[in-house]
Amino acid sequence: MGFVVKKRGFLSALVLALLFFHRFTAVLSALNYTNYRQVSSVRLERIQRHLDKINKPAAMTIESPDGDIIDCVHKRKQPALDHPLLKNHKIQREPPEMPRLKLLKDGEELRSERTKKSNEAGGVRGSWQMWHRNGTRCPKGTVPIRRSTVDDVLRAKSLFDFGKKQRRSISLARRRDAPDVASGNGHEHAIAYTGSSEEVYGAKATINVWDPTIQVVNEFSLSQIWILSGSFDGPDLNSIEAGWQVSPELYGDSRPRLFTYWTSDSYQATGCYNLLCSGFVQTHSRIAIGASISPLSSYTGNQYDISILVWKDPKLGNWWLSFGDNTLVGYWPAELFTHLAKHATMVEWGGEVVNSRANGKHTATQMGSGHFAEDGFGKASYFRNLEIVDSDNSLSSARSISTMAENTNCYNIQSSYSNEWGTHFYYGGPGNNPRCP
Repeated sequence: MGFVVKKRGFLSALVLALLFFHRFTAVLSALNYTNYRQVSSVRLERIQRHLDKINKPAAMTIESPDGDIIDCVHKRKQPALDHPLLKNHKIQREPPEMPRLKLLKDGEELRSERTKKSNEAGGVRGSWQMWHRNGTRCPKGTVPIRRSTVDDVLRAKSLFDFGKKQRRSISLARRRDAPDVASGNGHEHAIAYTGSSEEVYGAKATINVWDPTIQVVNEFSLSQIWILSGSFDGPDLNSIEAGWQVSPELYGDSRPRLFTYWTSDSYQATGCYNLLCSGFVQTHSRIAIGASISPLSSYTGNQYDISILVWKDPKLGNWWLSFGDNTLVGYWPAELFTHLAKHATMVEWGGEVVNSRANGKHTATQMGSGHFAEDGFGKASYFRNLEIVDSDNSLSSARSISTMAENTNCYNIQSSYSNEWGTHFYYGGPGNNPRCP
């Protein structure tokens, strides 16, 4: 959606100012911005220098039907390797050891096979990415990276904040039983979570994908897995996160997108969304982190979902991301972390929204499908087959979970268990409604 800088070199401030004035005012209008101020040439120069660092030279460029520009960047030239802790890092070539599935008690079928049969009967299908539609793929030896634009940066509060979670959104006064839940500051959740003293080496879930309405441009709605370790009430929390997200401020539109996040210092300075800073090493040539997901679930219609698996490679210690049917996207190197260099102590699954209380009322930004948990399949959003990776690198159903939602009149959650979907839950809600003023 944003203006695409075709040249990698520095463009004159005058040309930039003219181009961005027309293009950016259109973006502001489309995203319901109310405050527009002239962008100085000095700021534009600073932004362009930053973009030249993260937008690496492309071997090939693909234009997605949704307006995204996907650059095919050589693996060894990707942003990850600019991180000071990864100066001597060698990209892991040997595939990680995939977690093993445990048999069900009857020993006859793997749970995944039963789930597959159940999904086929129930109209559940997998989602993919929109930039694949024209059939073009990145060449071997390259990785697809969504290009960032000046517009993307200008929508952020500042260049420092671009691609980062707002530091004030993660309260240090967390609830002890749900450590990543902010107390106030507008962030609301509907989550399931494990105990806080376990040794966890990864987690998995399958999440259906929707396009929730976002009321205000700087709000978002996401559904994700959190892998956590460290001091939940201090400055050293380590977190790895992955799922789907709708964020007009970050992406310039309201499409649901595959996203990742990481931090090693409680969201203060380290880490970022996707590949907007150095850190995450991408290895696959067909999955673009930050790219839009398609097709989407529909109310009382077909349900489309994505499977997310994050786990620690028992040999090299890197935290790998698998998307869909065991597609290895890439990994977070162990060097990035302190506590997660060993293992995680808690996993959370669920939804999060920002409630900015526009006009003094609760936001109408939706979570999940925008429908409450009790509406069930085909109407409410779900997480299914919640699983934990144990110390022996095996996947087992996450049986001992708790659930939490700050305001059940706005968003709620209901968990259950079945042979086909294992531990699962429905969650979400419309936000503002007669019970949630």
